[in-house]
Amino acid sequence: MQIPQDEGKRGAVVLLSGGLDSMVAAGIARERGFAVEALTINYNQRHLVELAAARRIASALPARRHIVMPLDLTLFGGSSLTSDAPVPKSGVGESIPSTYVPARNTIFLSLALGFAEATGARDIFIGVNALDYSGYPDCRPEFVEAFQALADVATKAGVEGDRFTIHTPLLAMTKADIAREAARLGMDAGMSWSCYDPAPGALHCGLCDSCRLRAKGYIEAGLPDPTRYAVVP
Repeated sequence: MQIPQDEGKRGAVVLLSGGLDSMVAAGIARERGFAVEALTINYNQRHLVELAAARRIASALPARRHIVMPLDLTLFGGSSLTSDAPVPKSGVGESIPSTYVPARNTIFLSLALGFAEATGARDIFIGVNALDYSGYPDCRPEFVEAFQALADVATKAGVEGDRFTIHTPLLAMTKADIAREAARLGMDAGMSWSCYDPAPGALHCGLCDSCRLRAKGYIEAGLPDPTRYAVVP
């Protein structure tokens, strides 16, 4: 349904997972004057609760449109987020953890690119972060630059000179910066979901990489953490 206050605004596709980073990226897109076309991928991840968070955020923004697309990546496996393998909880390490989902951001950005071209949007926002993160290769500047180049040659619009722009407003931010940005934007971070392995009672586990990084960000930002943890990181 069209949101009246977004009439006449240029649309931007925002990959909205339901996490803190994607929430802030969506808020920045709104602040920059775009109408948010939110795209959430239900890849049958073990933390499906984040889909409810994405719906909350899309409603609160508000997004002009919110599409939740099914894509069952458990058929591929290869990650503790798409299989029964345990989620690591020993702390953020130097190697790429088992929570890495093979080519996830490449797949998601490809879907966002198709959505953007079909709807006439030429701007895509993704909340990747290359400072306080788990070391995933598809969160680095090199990956974003490579995908930007791909978008220019892989689409009718790009080949005809109507190029796409991949926006990564959080790329050089720490988690503390992101927590502060959520507060600056007036966004309720309690709506977002970060945990990879939800605990009973709709609680963040507090021990997975994502929980640890989120908690660390709020401590370093000097802001109250709205997250409900089963175990305080």
